[in-house]
Amino acid sequence: MKLEDFGYNDKFQKLRIENNLTDFEIGRIIAEHKERYIVRTENGEFEAEITGNLRFSAQRRVDFPAVGDWVALTTYDSDFSVIHKTLPRLSIITRQAVGQFGEIQIIATNINYAFLIQAVDRDFNINRLERYLTICYSSKVNPIIVLTKTDLINEQKIAEITESIKQRIKDIPVLSISNETKDGYEALKKIIEKGKTYCMLGSSGVGKSTLLNNLSGRTLMKTDTISQSSNRGRHITSHRELIVLESGGILIDNPGMREVGIADTTGGLETTFDRIISLSRKCKFKDCTHTNEIGCSVLEAVEKGEIEKSSYENYLKMEREKAHFESTIEERRKKDKEFGKVIKNYKKDMKKNKF
Repeated sequence: MKLEDFGYNDKFQKLRIENNLTDFEIGRIIAEHKERYIVRTENGEFEAEITGNLRFSAQRRVDFPAVGDWVALTTYDSDFSVIHKTLPRLSIITRQAVGQFGEIQIIATNINYAFLIQAVDRDFNINRLERYLTICYSSKVNPIIVLTKTDLINEQKIAEITESIKQRIKDIPVLSISNETKDGYEALKKIIEKGKTYCMLGSSGVGKSTLLNNLSGRTLMKTDTISQSSNRGRHITSHRELIVLESGGILIDNPGMREVGIADTTGGLETTFDRIISLSRKCKFKDCTHTNEIGCSVLEAVEKGEIEKSSYENYLKMEREKAHFESTIEERRKKDKEFGKVIKNYKKDMKKNKF
């Protein structure tokens, strides 16, 4: 397969030249297992490790390669390779790292579209959809909402759910499918473009692995038996993996996400809740918190039913998370700067004592 089959294009070639990487082979990371990688090149798949220099220079987890990255590497006959550098990313989907507040976890990189997957039986939650949308918008990734397990409810209920989404979330495609009957699959396949990269975002058990298996025509990801108590297939994907479909589309499966912490600093919330942001400019006070102020245009719209109360409350919750995350990052930078000064002064003292 050629690099173009894995999503390589003129933009990445330009980045390769600009970063003086033409003397290295180029490959794309298709799987990651605790800092050991599987990289696909034109000559096949290689296990890979990063160089000591790349490891030493990495200041945060996001500085390490991730699934979806294009990397410059040296390959060896033993199907082993060494990664020297990661090409600049055109997009990167992230969330707050679970249990490590202030840290970012990469979900996938160089993504064109994200399938936001929810099961219509028990998993359906518009608040969570707004979280996924915020992640996509801040990452400059185009979202597509996919409702699964439609065989478990009737058509009227599906129509009601679809309408409730369109009332609250504007101008985003909404597709309904059944992994059992294959209803809706033709419409889904039509929007998958050759050479474009898609990732799947959703909770555990919503049918992501079954969807991947059905689209590929092969059993690529294992799914466990259906739980009688929840009607969910137990989703056992434990790592991210990039697959090229027969149609030429490129799909990344992700482990189910119980938590979708917001680490938005680049406008994701503003796009997801553009109606609220627009109204906030009409508030009486510039520093309006939209909670109890007189002359708040947002509160007035909520009271009139122009904005759903649940969406308004979801916005406030994510805004608080964003502010807390950013304050944590700022505090960490401050501590790092202070620590840097301590090290600098220590080195000066050592140099004086030496002479």
